[in-house]
Amino acid sequence: MDQLQPKYERDEMSRIRRVCGECQAGIVRLKYLTYFTWLNNELITVSNFPAWVCDICGRREYDVRAVNRLNTLLNHEVGSKQRQKRKTTPRRTDPDRLAPPLDKS
Repeated sequence: MDQLQPKYERDEMSRIRRVCGECQAGIVRLKYLTYFTWLNNELITVSNFPAWVCDICGRREYDVRAVNRLNTLLNHEVGSKQRQKRKTTPRRTDPDRLAPPLDKS
């Protein structure tokens, strides 16, 4: 999945460092890991997936843009033409065309 981000963006992002929100001691750095997710009853794995990983506690936060792009790729409804339901108008009955009432005699 190297196509998720162009090389120049990956190089710039690998230099970004921030403090871990979980342990408050480690530095979160961009790494490329294998991402696992379930699609219906099948396990999907994506190698070289961008994630922010703490060097102390190991907490992982997958890159939000990459996750959104992957979800778009895995969504079976993307690219398919959505059917719009036809609006049906109720038939109006002409009172002159109604059958005469039945005689109860």
